[in-house]
Amino acid sequence: MRAARLMSVLLLLQSRGGMTAAELARELEVSERTVHRDLAALSEAGVPVYADRGRGGGYRLLEGYRTRLTGLDRAEAQALFLSGVPGALREMGLGEVAATARLKAAAALSPGLRDAPATAAQRFHLDAPGWFASESPPPEALAPLARAVWDDHPVTALYRGAERTLEPYGLVLKGGVWYLATRTAIYRVDRFSAVVPHLDRRFDRDPGFDLAAFWSERAAEFARSLLRTHVTVRLSPYGLRMLRFVADPAAVGDALASVGEPDGQGWVTARLPVESHKVAYGQLMRFGPDAEVLDPPELRTLMADAAARMAALYD
Repeated sequence: MRAARLMSVLLLLQSRGGMTAAELARELEVSERTVHRDLAALSEAGVPVYADRGRGGGYRLLEGYRTRLTGLDRAEAQALFLSGVPGALREMGLGEVAATARLKAAAALSPGLRDAPATAAQRFHLDAPGWFASESPPPEALAPLARAVWDDHPVTALYRGAERTLEPYGLVLKGGVWYLATRTAIYRVDRFSAVVPHLDRRFDRDPGFDLAAFWSERAAEFARSLLRTHVTVRLSPYGLRMLRFVADPAAVGDALASVGEPDGQGWVTARLPVESHKVAYGQLMRFGPDAEVLDPPELRTLMADAAARMAALYD
């Protein structure tokens, strides 16, 4: 741990030109006393670090000195490509590795470009979870699964109470929820109750496997599989424009394809795929007076009753 921190101190000073003990302490999340001890250790090891006194002072490296510690190892190089999603890195246990990789990359830049990482960080930020999602700790299975994914280790896991042996190809973070992808299936990480990576074995990864394409295909299949029934609705011109904002995204294309010619009032009839009539009721209420349910009769009755009760509220 201390060796990694000493390297971080050295890389920070090289990439930023100079920092005070307080700035280093904040960056490394340690006390200033620890920073002073680390700087003394670097000096004793022959690193030409010195302190500037007075206003604007701080610790610096002798001009012209450059460490040769800027080469990235495999884990750091992989983490660097994920540095745009810091929350995900922390949840997978890769926060410290990614921080070291960023420091090495910054230290390797020419002096005129060393402000580039800070400039980008001040202007762009990715916040993956959706709004109103409650803060919760990452699933316990995530860290061991991440280790297995990085090094192609098979795992034995309990998923919904059943033991499975899996070859973990990749992890996907969707709307704040983690999923594990194997070569043929997708699993929710928070539904694993135990994961044991087999660190003494590796599986042969299919070189043609494309995680992004696989996820996109399976996610679309899953979304469509939920649409088990349909309703027939009559939509006003405004209701037709609202359709893509109210209906399930997987249902919009089929609904639009089913639309016929407008009637004399400009309304159209559409066949809308839905998960259930109960779900459809909640969706169709959002249209207000710009949608009329034609079928099934029981849903039309529910909508008519809701309209009557709403009218009574405003009578």
